[in-house]
Amino acid sequence: MKRLFLIAGLMTAFGLAVLAASAASANFAGTWVMDKAKSQGLSTRMQGADKVTWTITQDDKTISIDQKIEGGQPPAGGGGGTGGGGGRGPGGTPAAYKLDGSETTMEMGAGKSTLKATWSGDALELARNSTFTGQDGTERKSSETRKLSLSDGGKTLTAVVHSEGGRSGATDSTLVFSKQ
Repeated sequence: MKRLFLIAGLMTAFGLAVLAASAASANFAGTWVMDKAKSQGLSTRMQGADKVTWTITQDDKTISIDQKIEGGQPPAGGGGGTGGGGGRGPGGTPAAYKLDGSETTMEMGAGKSTLKATWSGDALELARNSTFTGQDGTERKSSETRKLSLSDGGKTLTAVVHSEGGRSGATDSTLVFSKQ
């Protein structure tokens, strides 16, 4: 009976290890174009855009998303609205999240952001918490989480985005992209 429990325990541990390895191997890298008809809760900027493209760079240690919005009018005061590029570092480079779950701090303009990536099954959650000084000198905070998942054999990327602390308060959106 003890051997049976030992064998069952070893098989369970092996199964969990295989599951963890397969979840961490999801690769979101590539060029993705947003399908506005399938997306929901878009910012005014994204609704009016001719094209929204995410270029995702991923290796075994980091992931970054470079967002490009073409056409349409930027909102008053600038900014990209919900589902933004995730912050930019010095020189305008996209924020890089570490895939090992550790936090990264990034200085940007009048503030700083803390970035963290967490695997949840076959999805990857990217969290950004920012603190910055507003034009009036007061400290402000914002946060954004994006849960990325692949479907349709890796041809469709869905990003469920929750943002807080912006001009619109708390916002939720679902962005659907097709791989190019």
